Amino acid sequence: MDPLHLRSAGTSLVISFNSGEAEIIHWGADLGSALPDLAILGEPIPHSAIDATVPAGLLPQASSSWRGRPGLRGHRIADGVSGLDFSPRLRTVSARTEGNTALIGQADPDAAISVESTLTLHDGGLLELRHTVTNDGTTPYQLDELATVLPVAPDAVELLDLTGRWCRENHPQRRAIQQGTWVRTGRHGRTGHDSSLLLAAGTAGFGNRHGKVWATHLAWSGNHEQFTDTLGDGRTMIGGSELLGPAEVILEPGASYTTPALFAAYSDRGLDGISEAFYSWFRSRPHHVLPAAGGGKPRPVVLNTWEAVYFDHNLSTLIELADSAAELGVERFVLDDGWFRGRRDDHAGLGDWYVDESLWPEGLTPLIEAVTSRGMEFGLWVEPEMVNLDSDVARAHPDWIVGPAAVSYKDGGRLPLEWRNQHIIDLVNPEAWQYIHDRIDALLSENNISYLKWDQNRDLLEHGHGGRASVHEQTLAAYRLFDALKKGHPGVEIESCSSGGARVDLGILERTDRIWASDCNDALERQTIQRWTGLVVPPELVGGHIGPTTSHTTARTHDLSFRAITALFGHFGMEWDVRQVAGAEREELKRFIALFKEHRDLIHSGRMVRADVPDESLMLHGVVAAGPAQAGTTAALFALVSTRTTFAEQPGKVTIPGLDRDRTYRVEAISPTPGDTDYAHTYTQVQPPAWLADGAVANGRFLAEVGVPMPILNPEHALLVRFTAL
Repeated sequence: MDPLHLRSAGTSLVISFNSGEAEIIHWGADLGSALPDLAILGEPIPHSAIDATVPAGLLPQASSSWRGRPGLRGHRIADGVSGLDFSPRLRTVSARTEGNTALIGQADPDAAISVESTLTLHDGGLLELRHTVTNDGTTPYQLDELATVLPVAPDAVELLDLTGRWCRENHPQRRAIQQGTWVRTGRHGRTGHDSSLLLAAGTAGFGNRHGKVWATHLAWSGNHEQFTDTLGDGRTMIGGSELLGPAEVILEPGASYTTPALFAAYSDRGLDGISEAFYSWFRSRPHHVLPAAGGGKPRPVVLNTWEAVYFDHNLSTLIELADSAAELGVERFVLDDGWFRGRRDDHAGLGDWYVDESLWPEGLTPLIEAVTSRGMEFGLWVEPEMVNLDSDVARAHPDWIVGPAAVSYKDGGRLPLEWRNQHIIDLVNPEAWQYIHDRIDALLSENNISYLKWDQNRDLLEHGHGGRASVHEQTLAAYRLFDALKKGHPGVEIESCSSGGARVDLGILERTDRIWASDCNDALERQTIQRWTGLVVPPELVGGHIGPTTSHTTARTHDLSFRAITALFGHFGMEWDVRQVAGAEREELKRFIALFKEHRDLIHSGRMVRADVPDESLMLHGVVAAGPAQAGTTAALFALVSTRTTFAEQPGKVTIPGLDRDRTYRVEAISPTPGDTDYAHTYTQVQPPAWLADGAVANGRFLAEVGVPMPILNPEHALLVRFTAL
């Protein structure tokens, strides 16, 4: 059988069948159109080893003497005996390409198991891989794991992944790739605050703009594992799988299971090349939120009411807030938690998705009309997957509350411990699913709501249905709920919020229009959170808000310019009682809102660039126009961010990567500038660099190789620089 070769955007994927099973023998740099005879890749056979060449199969398996993690784990149950057919011997039965998609069938007739694999290399170089296993036998087959894995080259010697916690999501960690298995396990029932958005294996010291990198992301919002597996023979596999609970998936005769998609990218230009592949895929989706320049709708400036009023919902106060927001230039007003029956704090009301008549005797209509008459869209906070015990629905249907027992807590079953005073509603139960669907559907049908902030504020621990583990089915049921509501209300946008960034993955992003990266609006924390979230997710999908002067979650105090510049490189908004913003600060806030509107098409369509700055106290990132910029237009925006005091007296010349090297640009600082309220706080210098006051002109080559001297920034301040094409 001839090999299959997929090529796109500088990447090649080659699949060989010489061993009898499908084997990826190259995933990396483009190999051109002509391949040699792949017999050239025949490996030597060492002493004291299997007397045959061992393939690293598309589904690694012990029947081929693979000694690492197997791709398929499971067993057959027949005549009361379990553990049968524990070691499949899958061999290729079909292989073909359709465009840039490879379709491969493998089967083991003796074990009565078959697997269909789909590998698509998208136009921007992002690889998408799925497997579907089918029970071809006459007795049940219990599936324990079906993993999607890819080989990485021997020169991948370092691993970068991400971890975190509430209000500190997506922080990087590095380690050397060594023999053995490095596993990142998520048992949260949701993606998790500590989940790694990406596993990236690369050459020594790979960075933002240099080195070879092979990276994967598992598009699944439930329990999962991501791993690298390095064998004694030197080969390394990288991949992931859904983490199935005990007997969660038992395939009856003829039944199938499909893995979550594994998305993967190769780059020889560091992590920025990985981001380009993911951004290209996101932006090519038919339902992606495009900027106005791409024929879509600009991402509206948002005001969320949470840190403005919390649970204190009062119509006159909220109308005052809407007046203030509209005067600033806000385009979407989102009413957060506290609008439904019995909701005065976080102890009661979840599950009762009816407007509270005591707070809103005329319903939400007066507020919605006040908001929309001022030219803003109206959005609403919901948390459909959760329930408080102190709620009408919990009292009427205790059997709808998730727990490990087969009976409800009212009938003697045990409940999991509470988290934020709440439990989980069992969407696997068809009646519970239909109730939640109908209530949210009614809210959207009866009110002029353009946007849902869909929260999910706890882990799904001890998650069961009918006494059996059910995270798998709950995740699929949640997906069905999103899908049904989007189908019924196609004009409504949905944000995925999960106590901040605990459900950020491509599975949920197939169904939502934005994610909330973190409940933390502290600009210093957000610099890291947004930088690493943006490794995979483009800025138009990442909510970034200006919070109050003193952060609700950290008690840090920051100038407006630092908070605004941080929020600018995302889907921009505010979570702040803007009624209290007055005088020069209010005028400065208006300027930042206008600045976002002026440049949002660039920010939401351009190439993300992150510089490798030697001084670890500084971060330099920006967005460069995807195509040639017309003369006189903004070709790039960059932010220089000081996170702490510098080692040296001055930062010196900082190079600016990513610009057209043969194009000439005018370089100018646009915030803060003399006259801004934050100008004196931002710098600690007797004299600024020469270009700061009046700008400068240089070509991209000079800026990339020599750079420009930067001002001496105080810690936790930022400078916004514009590059205008000449």
